[in-house]
Amino acid sequence: MTGRVKGKKALVTGAAQGIGAAVAELLAREGAQVLLTDINEAGARDRAEAINAQFGAGTAFAARHNVTSQDDWLAALAVASEEMGGLSILVNNAGVVLTGSVEDFDLDEWHKGMSINVDSVFLGCKHAIPLLRDNQPGSIVNLSSIAGLIAAANFANYNASKAAVWLLSKSVALHCARKGWDIRCNTVHPTFIKTPILQDLVGDKDQATIFAKLEKQVPLGRLGEAEEVAQAVLYLASDESRFVTASELKIDGGISAM
Repeated sequence: MTGRVKGKKALVTGAAQGIGAAVAELLAREGAQVLLTDINEAGARDRAEAINAQFGAGTAFAARHNVTSQDDWLAALAVASEEMGGLSILVNNAGVVLTGSVEDFDLDEWHKGMSINVDSVFLGCKHAIPLLRDNQPGSIVNLSSIAGLIAAANFANYNASKAAVWLLSKSVALHCARKGWDIRCNTVHPTFIKTPILQDLVGDKDQATIFAKLEKQVPLGRLGEAEEVAQAVLYLASDESRFVTASELKIDGGISAM
């Protein structure tokens, strides 16, 4: 199949690297125009330029975007309107992993994780819905995590924030359905994916050793690839999923079945 999102207009947050970059490229490959946003503006612009070189000028655009800022959200959505004529897909991908137990966090650090992971999704959904309403059918895909469904002692903030994304997304889906709008909202729940965020968790430890330990936790015996998560997002963003809303799609190699 080709052109699975042909004519769609997408905004992807945290698109300078990792899963966000893979999602933006795949949506463009399948026919969408894409606005890549990131607090790393240079990285987002580099990715957009690479997409345009591959698929033609006017396919991708970029904007600096602090996802915790309401003003930045309004500015990014204004760019979507100006450059693409609207919005039909929103992918809330930007996030951060802060490790630690409930006793390890001070309140400021706790708020930081919740702001980046949860407030960003609230702001994105709230302010994008009017644009999505004007470009129906619309789709919101929010990146949660398998950590939003399965807890760990040293993931207090990440568990809480990603679980919040999961249930907030269901509320958004039900709100849109009750209003009679053809706007779906679903979540994607990856496990360990080979991205820069996973590298941050390794820190100064031996990467091969840490990756081997993580792989042992996954029934399929390996880490995931960003492109595999992007394929799930593509399905939920496309009209193939017109009857799918308030749902969660696990990209976890079977880890949640254990």
